[in-house]
Formats: sequence, C-alpha cells, structure tokens
Amino acid sequence: MMTDIVLFGLFIAVVLLLAWPLGKYMAKVFTMEKTFLDPVFQPLERLLYRLAGINPEQEMNWRQYAGALLIFNLLGAILVFLIEVLQGSLFWNPADLSGVTPWHLAFNTAVSFMTNTNWQSYGGESTMSYFTQMTALTVQNFVSAAVGVAVAMALIRGLTRKTVSTIGNFWVDLVRSIFRVLLPLSIVFTLILVQQGAIQNLSSYLTLQTLDGAEQTLAMGPAASQEAIKMLGTNGGGFFNANSAHPFENPTPLTNFLQMVSIFLIPAALVLTFGRMAHGRRQGYAVLATMVLLFCLMLAGTYFSELYGNPNLAGLGVDAPTAMEGKEVRFGIGGSTLFATVTTAASCGAVNAMHDSFTPLGGFFPLLQIKLGEVIFGGVGAGFYGIMLFIILSMFIVGLMVGRTPEYLGKKIEAREIKMATLAVLLPSVTMLTSSAIAAVTEAGTSSILNPGPHGLSEIMYAFASAVGNNGSAFGGLSANTFFYNLMLAMGMLIGRFAVILPVLAIAGGMAEKKISPPGPGTFPTTGWLFVVLLSAIILIVGALTCLPILTLGPIVEYLLMLQGTTF
Repeated sequence: MMTDIVLFGLFIAVVLLLAWPLGKYMAKVFTMEKTFLDPVFQPLERLLYRLAGINPEQEMNWRQYAGALLIFNLLGAILVFLIEVLQGSLFWNPADLSGVTPWHLAFNTAVSFMTNTNWQSYGGESTMSYFTQMTALTVQNFVSAAVGVAVAMALIRGLTRKTVSTIGNFWVDLVRSIFRVLLPLSIVFTLILVQQGAIQNLSSYLTLQTLDGAEQTLAMGPAASQEAIKMLGTNGGGFFNANSAHPFENPTPLTNFLQMVSIFLIPAALVLTFGRMAHGRRQGYAVLATMVLLFCLMLAGTYFSELYGNPNLAGLGVDAPTAMEGKEVRFGIGGSTLFATVTTAASCGAVNAMHDSFTPLGGFFPLLQIKLGEVIFGGVGAGFYGIMLFIILSMFIVGLMVGRTPEYLGKKIEAREIKMATLAVLLPSVTMLTSSAIAAVTEAGTSSILNPGPHGLSEIMYAFASAVGNNGSAFGGLSANTFFYNLMLAMGMLIGRFAVILPVLAIAGGMAEKKISPPGPGTFPTTGWLFVVLLSAIILIVGALTCLPILTLGPIVEYLLMLQGTTF
C-alpha cells in the first residue's frame, strides 16, 4: 500500500512539474510570441496557409469560428469513413483485411475518432490496416485534439478580451496546436516508447509456434506513434484490441507511468496557460487545484475499493485484499487503478485493466467521473472549457446568494451566458440518461448484455456515458457492435461533443464583447481555497442530481448485494 501511495504522489508531482513549463510555452504559442520552434514550423505554417488560401491575420467572430470548426469536422469524418470502407483496395495492408463492415461500424468509428472519443466496437489488429490506422485514425487523433485546444483558446480570448467581436482564427489555432504542441511532444514520446520496447514497423504479421505446439499470429505495425498521440491527445483508441494492456503498446512500468502522465499533461498545462493569458496566474492555480482535489477523491475511492476487494472471494480461498481480477499483473492494483482513474478523469479512454472486472464501487468512481462531464482534467481543451461552464454556474449561484450580478474576471455573467452554460451541462446528461433508459427497456439494448442483474445495467450506463462524455473507454461485457449500439453511441458522441462546443463558443463571443470592470468590495474572489471548495461542491452536487439515481440502481445496488453474498 505504501508503494502505491508513493506512486500516486509521484504521479501528481511529475504532472504538475511538467505542466508548468508547457503551460508557459503554450501561452507564448497562442499569443503569437516568439518561441524556439519558430524556425522549424513557421515556414511550414506559412506554406500551408498559402496552399489553403487562408489569411492568418483575419480573425473570426464566434459564428464564423463555429462554422469553420463544423465544416472541418464533417469533412474529416467523411474522409475517415471512406478510407475504412475502401481499405481492402488501399496500401499497407499486409494482413489483407477487407473494408470495414458493416457500414454502421465504419460510421460509428468515423464519428468516434472525429469527436475525440475513440470508442472502439472493433479489434484494432483484426479490423484496421496499417494505412487506415495511420492516415485515418492517427490523423484524427491529432486534429480532434487540436480542435479541443482551439475551442479552449477561443474561450480564453472571450474571457480576457474586452469590447471586441472576434475570438481568433480557427485555422490558425488548429495549425499551431498541431505543429507547435502535439507534433513535437508526440515525436519525443514515440522515441521513448520505441526505446522501451513498443513496436514501430510496417512488417507483415508473424506466425509463430507456441510452447505447446500451436500456431499463433502476432500482429505488427506502427503502434508506438499512435500510442503517443492517443495519450497526449486524450484520444484513447488502441492500436491493438487489448489497448494499453498489450505489451507492444505499453511494454514496461516506466511506459505505463509516462502514459498516465502524458494523458494529464496538456489538460493541466492549458489551465496554467489560461492563468498567464488572463494576467492572473492564481486564476489558473485555483482551477487546477479544483481538478487535483476532485481527482484525488476519485482515486482514493477507486483504489481502496479495489484494495478491499470482494469479500466473497475469501470463501473460495482467495485473499480478498490482494485479488487481482481485472488488473494488469505487471502493474498491480496501484498501477491499474491509477490508470483507470486517470483515463476516466481525462476522457482519454485508454485502458490497461478491465473495468468490468473491478469491484462494484471500483467501477462506480470511474463511471461517476465520466458522468460529471469533462471537468476533472478532461480531454485536451475540453477539460478546460468543461470546467469553465461550471465556473459560470458557480458564479451565478454566488450572485444569487449575495444579491448582485455574477461576474468572472471582471466581466458580468448575464442571462445569455447562464442559458448557454446550462444547455451545455444538461444536454449531455439528458442524452446519457435517455439513451441508457432506451437500451435498458428494449430487446435491441438488452440482448447485448453479457452479465445479468445490476452489473448489466452498469455496462449499459458506462457505454453511453463513455460515448456522450467523449471518453471512449469500455466497461466490457457489452456486445456493442450491433446496428442499435453503433448508431445510438454515434449519436451520443456527436451530441456530447458539439452540444458543448457550440454553447462554449457562443459564450466566448458574448463575453468578448463585454467590458472589464475592476473588482470591488462585493466581488467574490476566484483565486482562493473558498472558491476551490465551492466549485468542487457544485460539480459534485450537479453530478449527484443528474446521475446518482441511476448509479444507485447499478453499482451501488451491486455493492450492497455483494456484501450480502449475492452473486449473479
């Protein structure tokens, strides 16, 4: 246990230590200050703007910004879909895989990677060719993460500018996110992964003989490069079906630790970037402290639930506190539960253990994190603008308590901002609950459940929470590659992504037009521990009001039945 506690403390320390310089660097990137990578990427960016006919000096209002974003994502999804269905006739297909079928699986996957969800209803090495993995899925890993960063930058500008109508240029934000942030970090991380033993090749699959004389096909491929951006971009889609439990993707305890760090790195750095761009670093510190506080609470819940284990196993001769069911034996309970908590906090979706095999409460906390929304670090960019929605709601509640117009960073929060924030918070929750209810009462939904009782309901809830929350991790135990689930989950991914992004951009546009007023005696401070505790409480209360009833029917009921010795 002490070793695990040290691991957890070291993880948080390393994330914060690395996020500090990265946050400073990203502030320079998006305020167009000079950086050490300018000589490398500036000529490439200028060439790209010229070829695309983009004027990087021309800024956009929020509607233009949203329009460019939607068109870009639509075209990206269409391209991924076409590559998938045509992959049998394309290059770098040593396993001679046919096009992705049925069509609704290809559609689900295209939407999944475009929305930064990376939900997978397929096995990577048995479905996708090298060409599809590289040109469709890995490319979307970069651009979907960059879209999140772009929206975060637009919101920061909206909060910090005064009396203007523009919030930046989407194409510039997209390009600079990829060239200046995601690509350099991915190159470095890929080299580290390869050095540690992750594979990176275009070789044919190998047929080997096992010790008992049977034949086994061993998949190859450019795994390390996709692994790097899947973590740094909080994407999560595994090159192999076993995801980060596969030794070709995650070969050593060091890579396991670095993968977890890389998931939190950019979301944490973006909060510090916000503090610098807002000329109030303590603003960023307060938001980051809220994220860390909530993460520690969820990690403690998951870890101690798994450390306690299932007492019913004791009657079977298994030491309950050290039961390893569902855990990665190379990393133990600490490394597995930390990974599970990180990936569901950051809407990454990569897994190194099977959440379906965790104890009821061990599965409850990862599921709760997803249902709270992308607020506990969250996805790249999405985590920042997700928690900003709750800050707006918190300031509204504070305003009601003290009887004055709420404000944040010197700007008044009025009816328009409250409506947009409420819409962005409620629509994903309503979609999660409605979709889960439909699946739970229809044959199309229940026929895919592999486990009876409340655990089966948890499997349904987790699938729709993961899709709508743009997380992508799978609870397991649910056969999701069906017409019903492929389409329902795809719709959930679209709502979870764009029903949040569009209100956020509307808030950014409205806030940019407002003037900034100096703080007065009645201004609620947003830089201290009182703000951190208030924001954390509101996030948990809103989450409890929206999702606790259905969570009670799933993991909580299962936990109580487990204590009574009931099995299914």
